[in-house]
Amino acid sequence: MLLINPVGQKSGYLLSKVSTFSPLGLAYVAAVTPDTWDVSLMDENFTPFSYREADLVAISAFTSSINRAYEIAAIYRGKGTPVVIGGIHASMWTDEVKKYADSVVVGEVESVWADVLSDFEKGALKKAYAAGRVCLVSSHVKPRREILNPDYFWNSIQTSRGCPFDCTFCSVSRYLGTEYRQRTAEDVLDELAEMEGKYVAFMDDNLIGYSPESRERAKTIFHGMIDRKLKKRWWMQTSINAVEDEECLKLAAKSGCMFAFVGFESVNSDVLKELKKGVNLKIGTENYKKTIRTFHKYGIAVMGGFILGIDHESESYYNEFARYLFRSGIDVCQISLLTPLPGTQLYEKMEKEGRLFYTNFPEDWDKYRLSRIVHHLEGVTEEEVYAGDNLIKRRIYSPLLLAIRMIRSFFSLWNFPTFFSVYKFNKALKRSWKKSYYYQYFSGRLNRQEEHNAEKKILNGEPQ
Repeated sequence: MLLINPVGQKSGYLLSKVSTFSPLGLAYVAAVTPDTWDVSLMDENFTPFSYREADLVAISAFTSSINRAYEIAAIYRGKGTPVVIGGIHASMWTDEVKKYADSVVVGEVESVWADVLSDFEKGALKKAYAAGRVCLVSSHVKPRREILNPDYFWNSIQTSRGCPFDCTFCSVSRYLGTEYRQRTAEDVLDELAEMEGKYVAFMDDNLIGYSPESRERAKTIFHGMIDRKLKKRWWMQTSINAVEDEECLKLAAKSGCMFAFVGFESVNSDVLKELKKGVNLKIGTENYKKTIRTFHKYGIAVMGGFILGIDHESESYYNEFARYLFRSGIDVCQISLLTPLPGTQLYEKMEKEGRLFYTNFPEDWDKYRLSRIVHHLEGVTEEEVYAGDNLIKRRIYSPLLLAIRMIRSFFSLWNFPTFFSVYKFNKALKRSWKKSYYYQYFSGRLNRQEEHNAEKKILNGEPQ
Protein backbone atom coordinates (compact mmCIF):
# COMPACT_ATOMS: atom_id res chain seq x y z
CA MET A 1 0.00 0.00 0.00
CA LEU A 2 1.24 3.43 -0.93
CA LEU A 3 -0.04 6.41 1.06
CA ILE A 4 0.37 9.81 -0.61
CA ASN A 5 0.36 13.35 0.81
CA PRO A 6 -0.10 15.56 -2.30
CA VAL A 7 1.14 19.15 -2.42
CA GLY A 8 0.05 21.02 -5.52
CA GLN A 9 1.53 24.43 -4.78
CA LYS A 10 3.90 25.33 -1.97
CA SER A 11 2.57 28.47 -0.37
CA GLY A 12 1.71 29.80 3.08
CA TYR A 13 2.92 27.59 5.91
CA LEU A 14 4.44 25.06 3.50
CA LEU A 15 7.22 27.52 2.63
CA SER A 16 8.98 27.04 5.97
CA LYS A 17 10.03 23.95 7.87
CA VAL A 18 8.97 25.47 11.20
CA SER A 19 5.39 25.95 9.98
CA THR A 20 4.92 22.69 8.04
CA PHE A 21 3.11 19.83 9.74
CA SER A 22 3.12 16.09 9.11
CA PRO A 23 0.15 14.30 7.49
CA LEU A 24 -1.02 12.69 10.72
CA GLY A 25 -4.20 11.38 9.08
CA LEU A 26 -2.18 9.05 6.87
CA ALA A 27 -0.31 7.76 9.93
CA TYR A 28 -3.75 6.80 11.30
CA VAL A 29 -4.54 4.98 8.03
CA ALA A 30 -1.32 3.01 8.49
CA ALA A 31 -2.27 2.26 12.10
CA VAL A 32 -5.53 0.53 11.11
CA THR A 33 -3.92 -1.40 8.25
CA PRO A 34 -3.17 -5.08 9.06
CA ASP A 35 0.45 -6.22 9.35
CA THR A 36 -0.06 -8.33 6.21
CA TRP A 37 0.31 -5.10 4.24
CA ASP A 38 3.62 -3.38 3.48
CA VAL A 39 2.84 0.31 3.98
CA SER A 40 4.92 3.26 2.78
CA LEU A 41 4.33 7.02 2.51
CA MET A 42 5.17 9.41 -0.32
CA ASP A 43 5.14 12.94 1.11
CA GLU A 44 5.40 15.83 -1.35
CA ASN A 45 6.24 18.20 1.48
CA PHE A 46 9.73 16.74 1.09
CA THR A 47 9.92 14.71 -2.11
CA PRO A 48 8.22 15.41 -5.46
CA PHE A 49 6.08 12.58 -6.76
CA SER A 50 7.77 9.75 -8.61
CA TYR A 51 5.94 6.62 -9.65
CA ARG A 52 6.23 3.59 -7.36
CA GLU A 53 4.59 0.22 -7.84
CA ALA A 54 1.72 -0.49 -5.45
CA ASP A 55 -1.29 -2.78 -5.13
CA LEU A 56 -3.42 -0.05 -3.58
CA VAL A 57 -2.95 3.73 -3.34
CA ALA A 58 -4.57 5.88 -0.64
CA ILE A 59 -4.48 9.68 -0.88
CA SER A 60 -5.62 12.29 1.64
CA ALA A 61 -6.06 15.88 0.46
CA PHE A 62 -7.29 19.32 1.46
CA THR A 63 -9.31 21.40 -0.98
CA SER A 64 -6.21 23.38 -1.98
CA SER A 65 -4.35 20.18 -2.93
CA ILE A 66 -7.20 18.12 -4.36
CA ASN A 67 -6.22 18.73 -8.00
CA ARG A 68 -2.75 17.40 -7.28
CA ALA A 69 -4.44 14.35 -5.75
CA TYR A 70 -6.48 13.90 -8.93
CA GLU A 71 -3.32 14.15 -11.10
CA ILE A 72 -1.56 11.44 -9.12
CA ALA A 73 -4.70 9.29 -8.96
CA ALA A 74 -4.99 9.43 -12.76
CA ILE A 75 -1.46 8.07 -13.16
CA TYR A 76 -2.17 5.02 -11.00
CA ARG A 77 -5.65 4.39 -12.33
CA GLY A 78 -4.21 4.57 -15.84
CA LYS A 79 -1.95 1.67 -14.92
CA GLY A 80 -4.79 -0.32 -13.37
CA THR A 81 -3.98 0.39 -9.71
CA PRO A 82 -7.03 1.18 -7.55
CA VAL A 83 -6.99 4.54 -5.76
CA VAL A 84 -8.86 5.50 -2.59
CA ILE A 85 -9.17 9.22 -1.72
CA GLY A 86 -10.14 10.54 1.70
CA GLY A 87 -9.70 13.66 3.80
CA ILE A 88 -11.81 16.74 4.37
CA HIS A 89 -12.41 17.66 0.71
CA ALA A 90 -13.50 14.11 -0.12
CA SER A 91 -15.88 14.19 2.84
CA MET A 92 -17.37 17.56 1.91
CA TRP A 93 -17.47 17.09 -1.91
CA THR A 94 -17.91 13.35 -2.33
CA ASP A 95 -19.72 13.26 -5.68
CA GLU A 96 -16.91 15.12 -7.40
CA VAL A 97 -14.18 12.96 -5.85
CA LYS A 98 -15.95 9.77 -6.96
CA LYS A 99 -15.15 10.74 -10.56
CA TYR A 100 -11.41 10.70 -9.90
CA ALA A 101 -11.03 7.73 -7.54
CA ASP A 102 -12.03 4.10 -7.42
CA SER A 103 -13.34 4.64 -3.91
CA VAL A 104 -13.91 7.51 -1.48
CA VAL A 105 -13.75 7.43 2.31
CA VAL A 106 -16.20 9.92 3.80
CA GLY A 107 -15.39 10.92 7.38
CA GLU A 108 -13.04 9.30 9.89
CA VAL A 109 -11.16 6.43 8.33
CA GLU A 110 -10.68 4.18 11.38
CA SER A 111 -14.24 2.82 11.44
CA VAL A 112 -14.37 1.71 7.78
CA TRP A 113 -10.81 0.95 6.68
CA ALA A 114 -11.11 -2.77 7.48
CA ASP A 115 -14.14 -2.92 5.15
CA VAL A 116 -12.26 -1.06 2.41
CA LEU A 117 -9.36 -3.52 2.52
CA SER A 118 -11.63 -6.55 2.75
CA ASP A 119 -13.59 -5.42 -0.30
CA PHE A 120 -10.37 -4.62 -2.18
CA GLU A 121 -9.02 -8.12 -1.55
CA LYS A 122 -12.30 -9.54 -2.88
CA GLY A 123 -12.14 -7.28 -5.94
CA ALA A 124 -15.34 -5.57 -4.84
CA LEU A 125 -14.41 -2.01 -3.82
CA LYS A 126 -17.46 0.15 -3.22
CA LYS A 127 -17.56 3.63 -4.74
CA ALA A 128 -17.83 5.22 -1.28
CA TYR A 129 -17.61 4.27 2.38
CA ALA A 130 -19.42 6.40 4.96
CA ALA A 131 -17.47 6.34 8.21
CA GLY A 132 -19.01 6.83 11.63
CA ARG A 133 -17.70 8.97 14.48
CA VAL A 134 -14.82 7.26 16.28
CA CYS A 135 -15.02 6.87 20.05
CA LEU A 136 -11.66 8.21 21.17
CA VAL A 137 -11.83 6.29 24.45
CA SER A 138 -12.70 2.75 23.34
CA SER A 139 -11.61 2.75 19.68
CA HIS A 140 -8.59 5.04 19.46
CA VAL A 141 -5.39 3.73 17.88
CA LYS A 142 -1.99 5.37 17.97
CA PRO A 143 -0.74 6.64 14.61
CA ARG A 144 2.23 4.87 13.04
CA ARG A 145 4.73 7.72 13.13
CA GLU A 146 7.55 5.59 11.75
CA ILE A 147 6.13 6.09 8.24
CA LEU A 148 6.35 9.91 8.57
CA ASN A 149 9.38 11.84 7.36
CA PRO A 150 11.74 12.33 10.34
CA ASP A 151 12.66 15.84 9.17
CA TYR A 152 9.42 17.44 10.37
CA PHE A 153 10.29 19.94 13.09
CA TRP A 154 7.08 19.30 15.03
CA ASN A 155 5.87 15.87 16.10
CA SER A 156 2.10 16.02 15.80
CA ILE A 157 -0.50 14.54 18.15
CA GLN A 158 -4.29 14.72 18.26
CA THR A 159 -6.20 14.31 21.54
CA SER A 160 -9.74 15.34 20.59
CA ARG A 161 -12.09 15.74 17.64
CA GLY A 162 -15.22 17.77 16.97
CA CYS A 163 -16.33 21.31 17.72
CA PRO A 164 -19.63 22.53 19.23
CA PHE A 165 -19.22 25.93 17.56
CA ASP A 166 -20.52 26.46 14.05
CA CYS A 167 -18.56 29.38 12.60
CA THR A 168 -19.75 30.18 9.09
CA PHE A 169 -16.29 29.92 7.49
CA CYS A 170 -15.26 26.62 9.13
CA SER A 171 -16.11 23.03 8.15
CA VAL A 172 -14.75 21.28 11.25
CA SER A 173 -18.14 20.77 12.91
CA ARG A 174 -19.54 19.25 9.70
CA TYR A 175 -16.49 17.07 9.14
CA LEU A 176 -15.86 15.88 12.69
CA GLY A 177 -19.20 16.63 14.33
CA THR A 178 -20.44 19.03 16.98
CA GLU A 179 -19.69 16.69 19.89
CA TYR A 180 -16.29 17.37 21.48
CA ARG A 181 -14.83 13.86 21.75
CA GLN A 182 -11.76 13.42 23.94
CA ARG A 183 -9.13 10.80 24.57
CA THR A 184 -8.34 10.07 28.20
CA ALA A 185 -5.48 12.02 29.71
CA GLU A 186 -3.54 8.83 30.49
CA ASP A 187 -3.81 7.64 26.90
CA VAL A 188 -2.49 10.99 25.67
CA LEU A 189 0.37 10.96 28.18
CA ASP A 190 1.39 7.42 27.20
CA GLU A 191 1.57 8.46 23.54
CA LEU A 192 3.55 11.61 24.37
CA ALA A 193 6.02 9.51 26.38
CA GLU A 194 6.59 7.25 23.34
CA MET A 195 7.07 10.12 20.90
CA GLU A 196 10.62 10.96 19.85
CA GLY A 197 11.82 14.53 19.64
CA LYS A 198 11.36 17.54 21.86
CA TYR A 199 8.87 19.65 19.89
CA VAL A 200 5.18 18.75 19.77
CA ALA A 201 2.22 20.25 17.94
CA PHE A 202 -1.21 19.48 19.39
CA MET A 203 -3.40 19.35 16.29
CA ASP A 204 -6.70 19.58 18.18
CA ASP A 205 -8.92 22.41 17.03
CA ASN A 206 -9.13 23.30 20.72
CA LEU A 207 -6.88 21.47 23.18
CA ILE A 208 -8.35 23.05 26.31
CA GLY A 209 -11.90 22.54 25.11
CA TYR A 210 -15.29 24.05 25.74
CA SER A 211 -16.46 22.93 29.19
CA PRO A 212 -15.27 22.64 32.81
CA GLU A 213 -14.77 18.90 32.24
CA SER A 214 -12.57 19.41 29.18
CA ARG A 215 -10.48 21.98 31.05
CA GLU A 216 -9.94 19.48 33.86
CA ARG A 217 -8.79 16.92 31.31
CA ALA A 218 -6.34 19.47 29.88
CA LYS A 219 -5.01 20.20 33.38
CA THR A 220 -4.56 16.47 33.99
CA ILE A 221 -2.53 16.22 30.76
CA PHE A 222 -0.37 19.19 31.75
CA HIS A 223 0.13 17.82 35.29
CA GLY A 224 1.10 14.48 33.80
CA MET A 225 3.64 16.02 31.44
CA ILE A 226 5.23 17.74 34.43
CA ASP A 227 5.13 14.70 36.75
CA ARG A 228 6.49 12.35 34.09
CA LYS A 229 9.23 14.86 33.24
CA LEU A 230 8.48 14.56 29.54
CA LYS A 231 10.32 17.84 28.85
CA LYS A 232 8.43 18.61 25.65
CA ARG A 233 8.18 22.05 24.09
CA TRP A 234 4.78 22.41 22.50
CA TRP A 235 2.04 24.59 21.03
CA MET A 236 -1.72 24.37 20.82
CA GLN A 237 -4.85 25.83 19.29
CA THR A 238 -7.41 27.14 21.75
CA SER A 239 -10.27 29.60 22.07
CA ILE A 240 -10.10 33.10 23.48
CA ASN A 241 -11.92 31.97 26.65
CA ALA A 242 -8.93 29.86 27.74
CA VAL A 243 -7.79 32.88 29.76
CA GLU A 244 -10.78 32.46 32.08
CA ASP A 245 -8.86 29.64 33.79
CA GLU A 246 -5.43 30.99 34.65
CA GLU A 247 -4.52 27.85 36.59
CA CYS A 248 -4.83 25.95 33.32
CA LEU A 249 -2.52 28.41 31.52
CA LYS A 250 -0.02 28.27 34.38
CA LEU A 251 0.11 24.47 34.15
CA ALA A 252 0.33 24.60 30.37
CA ALA A 253 3.35 26.89 30.58
CA LYS A 254 5.02 24.77 33.24
CA SER A 255 4.54 21.65 31.10
CA GLY A 256 6.29 23.29 28.13
CA CYS A 257 3.70 25.33 26.23
CA MET A 258 5.50 27.79 23.95
CA PHE A 259 2.59 29.46 22.22
CA ALA A 260 -1.12 29.27 21.54
CA PHE A 261 -2.98 29.88 18.29
CA VAL A 262 -6.12 31.90 19.03
CA GLY A 263 -8.74 32.72 16.41
CA PHE A 264 -9.51 36.40 17.06
CA GLU A 265 -10.81 36.72 13.45
CA SER A 266 -11.78 40.41 13.69
CA VAL A 267 -11.74 43.45 15.97
CA ASN A 268 -15.18 44.42 14.64
CA SER A 269 -18.14 43.02 16.61
CA ASP A 270 -20.45 43.19 13.57
CA VAL A 271 -18.02 41.00 11.63
CA LEU A 272 -17.87 38.50 14.51
CA LYS A 273 -21.68 38.30 14.45
CA GLU A 274 -21.60 37.67 10.70
CA LEU A 275 -19.03 34.89 11.19
CA LYS A 276 -20.99 33.45 14.16
CA LYS A 277 -17.94 33.76 16.40
CA GLY A 278 -20.01 33.76 19.59
CA VAL A 279 -17.25 33.02 22.09
CA ASN A 280 -15.30 36.09 20.94
CA LEU A 281 -18.40 38.26 21.19
CA LYS A 282 -18.91 37.03 24.75
CA ILE A 283 -15.36 37.98 25.76
CA GLY A 284 -15.57 41.22 23.76
CA THR A 285 -13.11 42.72 21.30
CA GLU A 286 -12.28 45.39 23.89
CA ASN A 287 -10.71 42.59 25.97
CA TYR A 288 -8.42 41.18 23.26
CA LYS A 289 -5.37 43.02 24.63
CA LYS A 290 -6.14 41.78 28.14
CA THR A 291 -6.36 38.25 26.75
CA ILE A 292 -2.92 38.57 25.17
CA ARG A 293 -1.45 39.97 28.39
CA THR A 294 -2.86 37.00 30.32
CA PHE A 295 -1.10 34.51 28.04
CA HIS A 296 2.10 36.57 28.32
CA LYS A 297 1.81 36.54 32.11
CA TYR A 298 2.67 32.84 31.95
CA GLY A 299 5.26 33.13 29.19
CA ILE A 300 2.98 31.80 26.45
CA ALA A 301 3.27 33.57 23.09
CA VAL A 302 0.11 34.34 21.11
CA MET A 303 -0.38 33.60 17.43
CA GLY A 304 -3.51 35.52 16.50
CA GLY A 305 -5.63 34.43 13.55
CA PHE A 306 -7.43 37.22 11.66
CA ILE A 307 -9.59 37.34 8.53
CA LEU A 308 -9.74 40.00 5.82
CA GLY A 309 -12.02 40.19 2.81
CA ILE A 310 -15.27 40.91 4.64
CA ASP A 311 -17.97 43.00 2.97
CA HIS A 312 -17.69 46.79 3.40
CA GLU A 313 -14.03 46.98 4.46
CA SER A 314 -12.24 50.24 3.63
CA GLU A 315 -8.79 51.78 3.45
CA SER A 316 -9.34 53.48 6.82
CA TYR A 317 -10.20 50.06 8.30
CA TYR A 318 -6.96 48.58 6.97
CA ASN A 319 -4.93 51.48 8.34
CA GLU A 320 -6.51 51.20 11.78
CA PHE A 321 -6.17 47.40 11.72
CA ALA A 322 -2.43 47.67 11.01
CA ARG A 323 -2.11 50.09 13.92
CA TYR A 324 -4.10 47.75 16.17
CA LEU A 325 -1.98 44.70 15.34
CA PHE A 326 1.22 46.58 16.10
CA ARG A 327 -0.04 47.91 19.43
CA SER A 328 -1.94 44.79 20.58
CA GLY A 329 1.11 42.82 21.69
CA ILE A 330 0.24 39.82 19.51
CA ASP A 331 3.47 37.95 18.84
CA VAL A 332 2.56 36.35 15.51
CA CYS A 333 -0.19 37.61 13.17
CA GLN A 334 -1.76 35.14 10.78
CA ILE A 335 -3.95 37.05 8.34
CA SER A 336 -6.06 35.00 5.93
CA LEU A 337 -8.51 36.08 3.25
CA LEU A 338 -12.09 34.95 3.78
CA THR A 339 -12.60 31.83 1.66
CA PRO A 340 -15.89 29.95 1.22
CA LEU A 341 -14.55 26.41 1.49
CA PRO A 342 -16.82 23.54 0.43
CA GLY A 343 -19.01 22.24 3.22
CA THR A 344 -19.20 25.55 5.09
CA GLN A 345 -22.23 27.77 5.67
CA LEU A 346 -20.26 30.53 3.94
CA TYR A 347 -19.92 28.48 0.75
CA GLU A 348 -23.61 27.64 0.75
CA LYS A 349 -24.52 31.30 1.21
CA MET A 350 -22.17 32.53 -1.54
CA GLU A 351 -23.39 29.83 -3.93
CA LYS A 352 -27.04 30.58 -3.21
CA GLU A 353 -26.48 34.30 -3.79
CA GLY A 354 -24.51 33.67 -6.99
CA ARG A 355 -21.44 35.43 -5.61
CA LEU A 356 -18.78 32.81 -6.41
CA PHE A 357 -16.78 33.82 -9.46
CA TYR A 358 -14.37 30.86 -9.57
CA THR A 359 -16.62 27.86 -10.19
CA ASN A 360 -14.81 25.92 -12.91
CA PHE A 361 -14.35 22.92 -10.63
CA PRO A 362 -12.25 21.01 -10.01
CA GLU A 363 -9.62 23.25 -11.67
CA ASP A 364 -10.57 26.31 -9.63
CA TRP A 365 -10.09 24.58 -6.27
CA ASP A 366 -6.44 25.62 -6.55
CA LYS A 367 -7.58 29.18 -5.78
CA TYR A 368 -9.39 28.18 -2.58
CA ARG A 369 -6.32 28.42 -0.34
CA LEU A 370 -7.14 31.32 2.03
CA SER A 371 -5.01 33.76 0.07
CA ARG A 372 -7.33 34.57 -2.88
CA ILE A 373 -10.65 36.37 -3.12
CA VAL A 374 -12.97 33.92 -4.87
CA HIS A 375 -16.35 35.61 -4.42
CA HIS A 376 -17.94 38.98 -5.10
CA LEU A 377 -17.77 41.39 -2.18
CA GLU A 378 -20.19 44.12 -1.22
CA GLY A 379 -18.86 47.61 -0.55
CA VAL A 380 -15.25 46.77 -1.37
CA THR A 381 -13.45 45.48 -4.45
CA GLU A 382 -11.18 42.48 -4.79
CA GLU A 383 -8.27 44.79 -5.62
CA GLU A 384 -8.94 46.92 -2.53
CA VAL A 385 -8.75 43.84 -0.31
CA TYR A 386 -5.42 42.79 -1.82
CA ALA A 387 -4.13 46.34 -1.40
CA GLY A 388 -5.35 46.36 2.19
CA ASP A 389 -3.74 43.02 2.99
CA ASN A 390 -0.52 44.26 1.44
CA LEU A 391 -0.70 47.52 3.41
CA ILE A 392 -1.15 45.76 6.75
CA LYS A 393 1.65 43.25 6.17
CA ARG A 394 3.93 45.95 4.80
CA ARG A 395 3.49 47.75 8.12
CA ILE A 396 3.79 44.87 10.58
CA TYR A 397 6.76 43.38 8.68
CA SER A 398 8.61 46.63 8.01
CA PRO A 399 12.18 46.34 9.38
CA LEU A 400 11.57 48.92 12.10
CA LEU A 401 8.13 47.82 13.29
CA LEU A 402 9.00 44.12 13.10
CA ALA A 403 12.12 44.76 15.19
CA ILE A 404 10.07 46.63 17.79
CA ARG A 405 7.46 43.84 17.84
CA MET A 406 10.15 41.23 18.37
CA ILE A 407 11.80 43.21 21.17
CA ARG A 408 8.40 43.59 22.82
CA SER A 409 7.77 39.85 22.51
CA PHE A 410 11.13 39.03 24.05
CA PHE A 411 10.48 41.17 27.10
CA SER A 412 6.88 39.94 27.39
CA LEU A 413 7.92 36.28 27.35
CA TRP A 414 11.38 36.19 28.96
CA ASN A 415 11.98 32.82 27.35
CA PHE A 416 14.49 32.50 24.53
CA PRO A 417 13.24 29.20 22.97
CA THR A 418 9.70 30.59 22.85
CA PHE A 419 10.90 33.92 21.52
CA PHE A 420 12.94 32.12 18.84
CA SER A 421 9.81 30.22 17.70
CA VAL A 422 7.98 33.57 17.52
CA TYR A 423 10.77 35.00 15.39
CA LYS A 424 10.78 31.97 13.07
CA PHE A 425 7.00 32.06 12.57
CA ASN A 426 7.12 35.78 11.77
CA LYS A 427 9.87 35.09 9.28
CA ALA A 428 7.81 32.26 7.72
CA LEU A 429 4.67 34.39 7.42
CA LYS A 430 6.59 37.34 5.99
CA ARG A 431 8.09 35.01 3.39
CA SER A 432 4.63 33.65 2.60
CA TRP A 433 3.32 37.18 2.03
CA LYS A 434 6.22 38.04 -0.28
CA LYS A 435 5.49 34.90 -2.31
CA SER A 436 1.83 35.84 -2.79
CA TYR A 437 0.84 36.42 -6.39
CA TYR A 438 -0.34 40.00 -5.70
CA TYR A 439 2.68 41.14 -3.62
CA GLN A 440 4.77 42.44 -6.51
CA TYR A 441 1.87 44.28 -8.10
CA PHE A 442 1.05 46.33 -5.02
CA SER A 443 4.66 46.74 -3.91
CA GLY A 444 5.29 48.45 -7.23
CA ARG A 445 2.84 51.14 -6.15
CA LEU A 446 4.63 51.77 -2.86
CA ASN A 447 5.13 55.38 -1.86
CA ARG A 448 8.11 55.33 0.49
CA GLN A 449 7.38 58.69 2.08
CA GLU A 450 3.78 57.77 2.79
CA GLU A 451 4.93 54.56 4.42
CA HIS A 452 7.49 56.40 6.52
CA ASN A 453 4.79 58.80 7.71
CA ALA A 454 2.43 55.92 8.51
CA GLU A 455 5.16 54.20 10.51
CA LYS A 456 5.69 57.35 12.57
CA LYS A 457 1.96 57.61 13.29
CA ILE A 458 1.82 53.99 14.44
CA LEU A 459 4.81 54.50 16.73
CA ASN A 460 3.31 57.68 18.15
CA GLY A 461 -0.09 56.09 18.63
CA GLU A 462 -1.75 58.55 16.27
CA PRO A 463 -4.90 57.68 14.27
CA GLN A 464 -4.22 56.72 10.69
